[in-house]
Order: sequence, then structure tokens, then C-alpha cells
Amino acid sequence: MSPERGAGGAGDPRAERSRDKLRQALLAECAERPLAEVSVAALVRRAGVGRATFYLHYEDLQALAVDACAEIVRRAVEALHAWRGIPDPAAAPPALTTFFAETAEHAALHRGLLRPGGGGPLGDLLHRELRERSRTERELAGAAHAELVASAVAAAFTGVLADWLHGSVEGGPEQVAADVWRLLIALHRAVP
Repeated sequence: MSPERGAGGAGDPRAERSRDKLRQALLAECAERPLAEVSVAALVRRAGVGRATFYLHYEDLQALAVDACAEIVRRAVEALHAWRGIPDPAAAPPALTTFFAETAEHAALHRGLLRPGGGGPLGDLLHRELRERSRTERELAGAAHAELVASAVAAAFTGVLADWLHGSVEGGPEQVAADVWRLLIALHRAVP
């Protein structure tokens, strides 16, 4: 069940407060233990809501986790598109570096939803949103092969992010942002 499907859907302030309490409680729980070890009972206790409230808004913990992490998707898409003009491969947008630094703060939670290689519910959502935004931007610019390049950009970014969070790609946030930025520019330039 998506957050909007339950009673008290989008626009209901009480429902949004309950969902926000649940999202914050999940982030706090996952700061202490992996998502796989978090229970609904502990989560609702921390959030100060009833179990029925949890199930009113979410089908399961994974649905809540995806909702809690949806912000990462929005930030990723915006960080990758925070520049204007001709991109400089030598300087990643500051928003991209900030994105990687902030993502590292909740790395354990993200690792539970973003499997190595970029799969998992967060990976699927991130890939879909990035592909759509990249395709739209490329079409607006009149560039050829919008679908192909958008798919490559989304796959590369999602895969690198996932592998970095899982420790397969080395480097701090600043280094990874710079490397990803050069990689994505190369993808765009490879298919003019």
C-alpha cells in the first residue's frame, strides 16, 4: 500500500504527521540496527503511534522504508541536474557532493533497500526517476538517442551509488561525486 492509498491520504495533516513520525522512527531505528532487524512493534513504540496506524499507511516495513527514502531519490535527481550550461568534467556540482555526503549518514538504511548493482526497491525507484528526468532533459535539448542515454545514465548512477554504499566502490563523498560526474558526462558525450 502506498502512503496515499490508506485512509487519510495525501493532504490530510493528521495522516501526514503519522507518516512523518513513522519515517523518523524508522530512520532512528536503522541508525541503531539494520533494517532486517527492525520490528513493527519497536517502530510504532518509538513513533508513539498504534500498530493499526502503521498498517493504515503502509503494507509492511519495506513500504515505509521506501517512503522514508523517497527523499533520496528526489535529492539525487536534483543533484544531477543542478547545473546549467556546458558541464565541466573537472568540477562536479556542489549539490552532487552534498548528496553523497548526506546519503552516507543513513547508509545502513539505504543498503537495505538498494542492493549491490542498483537493484532493490530504492534502486528501482531511483533508476526510474533518473531515467525519466534524463530523457526529458535530453529531449528538451534536442539531443539524439534520449532513451538510450537516459537509461545508461540512470543505470550507471544507481549502480555506482549502490556499490559505493555496499563498499565495492572506494572513495569519500567528494571523490565519488567527482568520479560519477565525469562518468555521466562521458555517457552523454559518447552518443551525441
